[in-house]
Amino acid sequence: MKLYISIDMEGVTGLVDDTFVDSAKRNYNRGQRIMTAEANHVIEAAFGEGIGEVVVNDSHSKMNNLIIEELYPRAQLISGDVKPYSMMQGLDSTYEGAAFLGYHSRAARPGVLSHSMIFGIRNMYINEVAVGELGFNSYVAGHFGVPVLLVAGDDETAAEAEELIPYVTTAIVKKQISRTSALCLTPAQSGELLREKTIEALANKERVKPLLPPANPLLTLEFANYGQAEWAHLMPKTKMERYSPVVSYQADDILEAYQAMLVMTELAMRTAFC
Repeated sequence: MKLYISIDMEGVTGLVDDTFVDSAKRNYNRGQRIMTAEANHVIEAAFGEGIGEVVVNDSHSKMNNLIIEELYPRAQLISGDVKPYSMMQGLDSTYEGAAFLGYHSRAARPGVLSHSMIFGIRNMYINEVAVGELGFNSYVAGHFGVPVLLVAGDDETAAEAEELIPYVTTAIVKKQISRTSALCLTPAQSGELLREKTIEALANKERVKPLLPPANPLLTLEFANYGQAEWAHLMPKTKMERYSPVVSYQADDILEAYQAMLVMTELAMRTAFC
């Protein structure tokens, strides 16, 4: 069995504000170490349960956060930017399961550092279903027939995962107090929990089904301001609502929708906030 891990940063224990997840700020190096340790707990537990191969995709910001020299030696790491499928780079139908670590809740929902890809997104939809990174990435996994077995993050992330994926195993490493504060497990406690939950998730894998995406998904992005939507609307095939910062894209499949989302959010970030 092959296990795919996508690891973000905002959902890691102890990381509660941007000083831990922004490479230019004072707590970032601490955040890197705790993030790498959380990945290692899951990787080691997975190998201990008979997993033959583990690939870890660094999925935060510039996607070069994990400290490779401290990563569990049997794992393989996908690192760096730009990646055609971003947080889901490298996943294919040869994997029997996926784990999402360090994940956070979607924009407009409570949760530590909640957002959806960029802080300029208010809401994101696949057809009528509101999704964030967790939901969109789960649909991409479902496209390849891969179930998401384990989701780790705060309590709001766990609730979002359980709404989307029946029988998913969740590991709550912190409980949100506000968007930038939480009641956190120590790294030692989170490590013990992640090992336990990895074993539980692998034992439970037959009950979890892939989250199958719609055949011809309509992607809809609601931006924070009209200028961001104007930039996103430069993407071919998009439609924009007049007097509303909403841009939609009719895709042939979820992979096309995912890449369209990546392009539109990158364009939207060109808006000047002045």
